[in-house]
Amino acid sequence: MLRFEAVGLRYERSGVRTDASAGPEVLHDISFHLRPGAFRWLMGPSGAGKTSLLRLLYLAVRPTRGRLTLMGTDVATAPRRALPVLRRRIGVVFQDFRLLPHLSAFDNVALPLRIAGRPEGQIRADVGELLRWVGLSQHLDTRPAELSGGEQQRVAIARSVITRPALLLADEPTGNLDDGQAERLMQLFKEMNRIGTTVIVATHNEMLVERHPAPTLHIANGRLAASDGRDDGWVS
Repeated sequence: MLRFEAVGLRYERSGVRTDASAGPEVLHDISFHLRPGAFRWLMGPSGAGKTSLLRLLYLAVRPTRGRLTLMGTDVATAPRRALPVLRRRIGVVFQDFRLLPHLSAFDNVALPLRIAGRPEGQIRADVGELLRWVGLSQHLDTRPAELSGGEQQRVAIARSVITRPALLLADEPTGNLDDGQAERLMQLFKEMNRIGTTVIVATHNEMLVERHPAPTLHIANGRLAASDGRDDGWVS
């Protein structure tokens, strides 16, 4: 599914990847791999590099050095035209939701399916069912500005899983949810994982991790400090 081999990442001030002479490295010698269908927690203190690692995985940036192979594609050397195809196989739950403000909750969730060319009848059935499952059946036509933070979070989560992605990435997905909603979210993630989706969840919520034990990638100061995912080929 994915393989990091001595991956390093640097940013310019603009946040764009650049060459090795242009700034301090924020990720250093990251090496690990995951098989398809893995579930991993990604943990570490604020500023440790969790979000930068996720940005590499959802192809917002490319490695400055080393090799990142994602679903059989070498991300560093792949032509730009190959990346959109990969991105369509990745679901992402962002901390800031990134919902389109002019679209309803329904249309935000439906957007990936429409881009993929799914029939409208299938879209209406699938999106309606998923929004009911996350408790938003009364808000299908509501725009993001009229929703609470927790409701926006649930719309963002529904949008990330609606296409049944091969890889699901979540950056602090329970930050705006109460305990009951967080547990329901975890059941959704676990079900996605059960049907074959590789899931990586970045979180500070140690209680959530304790309730749902799974191998963990620990990152500190831009380095993977430890992993209890040895079965997936941890490389120290």
